[in-house]
Amino acid sequence: MARRSLHTPAPDAPALRARLDRAKRAAAAADTDALVIAPGSDLRYLIGQAGGSFERLTALVVPAEGTPALVVPKLEAPGYADVPTDALGVEVHTWVDGEDAYRLVAGLLGKPGRVAVSDFTPALHVLGLREAIAGADQVLAGPVVRELRMRKDAAEIASLREAGAAIDRVHARMDEWLKPGRTEAEVGADIAAAIVEEGHTEAAFVIVGSGPNGASPHHDVSDKVLENGDVVVVDIGGPLPDGYNSDSTRTYVLGKPRDADVAETYAVLQRAQRAAVEAVRPGATAESIDAAARDLIADAGFGEYFIHRTGHGIGLDVHEEPYIIKGNALPLEPGMAFSVEPGIYQSGRWGARIEDIVVVTETGVEAVNNRPHELVVL
Repeated sequence: MARRSLHTPAPDAPALRARLDRAKRAAAAADTDALVIAPGSDLRYLIGQAGGSFERLTALVVPAEGTPALVVPKLEAPGYADVPTDALGVEVHTWVDGEDAYRLVAGLLGKPGRVAVSDFTPALHVLGLREAIAGADQVLAGPVVRELRMRKDAAEIASLREAGAAIDRVHARMDEWLKPGRTEAEVGADIAAAIVEEGHTEAAFVIVGSGPNGASPHHDVSDKVLENGDVVVVDIGGPLPDGYNSDSTRTYVLGKPRDADVAETYAVLQRAQRAAVEAVRPGATAESIDAAARDLIADAGFGEYFIHRTGHGIGLDVHEEPYIIKGNALPLEPGMAFSVEPGIYQSGRWGARIEDIVVVTETGVEAVNNRPHELVVL
């Protein structure tokens, strides 16, 4: 099958400039003198380019006041040629081997009292920066940046819709691959290829959990052979060319279920997932969505078998804020996007999960996945 062409353009310079301006204001509001952003999804969010993380330091310095600066090794600078730095008001500072990039960053910062470093900065660079700006309080940038990223704009939501439709098309093809006599690994390889065919740049993850393996939520694939009667959990996703991710789980059964309790138990899960989605609206708390699913499952006697949070945010990362979990009293706002994925896992027997990505709207909720939620018999 020919690969589908799916591409939402990267944010334009005005949109990126607005993000940088919001980042500066957010840093100031957090009493932080500057953000130091390493390559990764935070960098892609702010300048449209994720870059690569190497032993040589690359960092975007975003001061609460003043001009942002991209510090990059001279040999890596061509990789940032498409970043509209002039339009973004970002200065570019290159350095060569033998120079101290950490001191270069320190010079740009002046004498800060508090600096926030992006959460997934390699320890090599964290410690280098710590020494170079030893007089500053150094904290994680996550609490600042996540306030920007977890409220998606219209273009980001459009990307999530594209991603949801693309992964739905893969789920629609499961009857091509889920067959008795094949191994989970063989099925997984076919699914991974289809994920790319349907418009993703790669398969970020493929879970094919058949029979007892389905009771392990983060099972990968194995050499287990699929058998008639197996319940099979398939959790798949990946990024589109613009970086926004899909993530969707459906549960299948090969012929008549081997276990007599499958239909009744799955019906509980289906009601729980629907209840959680229907509870999503502006002002509801993240933990209330978790409770909507968890309480129903517990009341049916399966509480001990639901062993993870109900959901996670999604965007440029598969897992990001907000997390749909007990104890998170965050009020939901329009533009927040996350998974709703309760599961029931009976160790040694079988498991099941239903997962959709949803977006909070002005009046309620929009699901970007639209495959049926029933137990699919193949």
